[in-house]
Amino acid sequence: MVRTLYGSRIRSQAAYRTSFVSDLLGQVLIVAVEFLELWVILANVGTLGGMTLPQVAVVYGLGALAFGIGDLLLGEIDALSTYIRSGKLETLLIRPVPMLLQISSLDLSLRRLGRIMVGLAMYVVALGIAGFSPTPSTLALAVIAPLAGAAIFAALLTMAGAMQFWLIDGREFANAFTYGGNYVATTPSAVFALPMRAFFTFVVPATLVAYAPTLVLLDLPGPTLLPQWTGWMGVPAAILTWTVAALLWRAGVRTYTGAGG
Repeated sequence: MVRTLYGSRIRSQAAYRTSFVSDLLGQVLIVAVEFLELWVILANVGTLGGMTLPQVAVVYGLGALAFGIGDLLLGEIDALSTYIRSGKLETLLIRPVPMLLQISSLDLSLRRLGRIMVGLAMYVVALGIAGFSPTPSTLALAVIAPLAGAAIFAALLTMAGAMQFWLIDGREFANAFTYGGNYVATTPSAVFALPMRAFFTFVVPATLVAYAPTLVLLDLPGPTLLPQWTGWMGVPAAILTWTVAALLWRAGVRTYTGAGG
């Protein structure tokens, strides 16, 4: 079932190669421009949040990779309010397939692979330049961290979608937590004020996606609220976030009574 749903979307997009390549290059350019902002800052101040350019590149690459995977899998849920207003959601409810799976496969945009590829390349290269000295435990963390981060972002996207069952048009409000969380995840969290750091650690766990694991991978001290050991908290945070997301999604589906058209 999953293979059929996703396979059909992939084949349909791969059929238009020119469009696919242009969309892919567009995503690559977006990621490059985003990182250029950090590079310009570091070119003038030398360090950002106590991190050098290669260390910041590890944070950015890991965060971009995690968000790219999560966005590829569940980014389409961002448009749930459109399905609710148009009545399209009813057609998904009557099918014998989990609705969340259907929504995630409605528009599986392969262009999002551009962010994943750039993030992965930057993550691996920056780790080498920044002086990563692998041990069995840190090597395992280097592999697990992007997957845990992707799970966190996928859960946040699911929660953002679930909120739209109650809000008339909650897309922009939800984006503040999902895409805002992506911005925090790709930036050294030591630069943020303590209240903001606390919010994006204990409410929206964006700091645990990339910054905290980087502290462990590069053996760096952490700021207040984020000691080095928090770099190992990605998997527990992903499990907790998905638990909340599943409960919120289930409650939203149960309260849905139709488009009224």
